[in-house]
Formats: sequence, C-alpha cells, structure tokens
Amino acid sequence: VQVVESGGGLVQPGGSLRLSCAASGFTFSAYAMGWFRQAPGKEREFVAAINWSGGNTDHAYSVNVKGRFTISRDNAKNMVYLQMNSLKPEDTAVYYCAADLNLGTPLSRDGGRYKLWGQGTQDTVSS
Repeated sequence: VQVVESGGGLVQPGGSLRLSCAASGFTFSAYAMGWFRQAPGKEREFVAAINWSGGNTDHAYSVNVKGRFTISRDNAKNMVYLQMNSLKPEDTAVYYCAADLNLGTPLSRDGGRYKLWGQGTQDTVSS
C-alpha cells in the first residue's frame, strides 16, 4: 500500500511543473486524494484535494494556489496529478501526495485525515 510522487524539479518563476502520484495496494477510485507541501522552516500546508469521482465540483484548493494549480485524477491508471502554472518562489517546497482512506466523508483540507503519505518530491522555483 503506497503512493509515490514524481515530477519535481527546478523551474524559473512563471514556469510550470506537473507532479504525478502513483497509487497502489488499495482501491484508489474509492478515496479522495490530496496534495500538501512543506517549505523549509514552515509547517505542512494543504495545497489541493480531489474527491473520488474527480468531477468538476469535487475539488478544493488553497487560496495560495487557486487559479494557478489544477488537481486531477485518472482512476483507470491509479494516478493523481498536480499541474502547477505561474510558479512563484514561495511555491518552493517538498510536495506530498496523500490518500484520505475514509469512505463517504467530505473533502478535507486537514492533513490529519489523510492516512497514507508519499515520500515527497522537491520543487524549487528560482531564477
């Protein structure tokens, strides 16, 4: 049972990155998925979440990324993605994928509700 992130790297301000998260060992399509991040010296913060169906009304975003980041999922491939556009230096962080292994609950921004976490991928936005 795991989730594994990929796609991090170094990008200039204003650039884009796409993070991927591969899930295995559980019924991926039944659960909400989230992205969180942690910058050096700061607490982990919510970035985005998507419910099991991935429909247009089943997303949540941090105010810090809304309009720039897009979360999506492909239940056939057990994948969740985070498309990050118009990146800023303050987006620099380790980004974590997480699975909310609770059935039938509202979409959550609370990291404490997410039971399965990846190792993280470093994203650095710098010129």
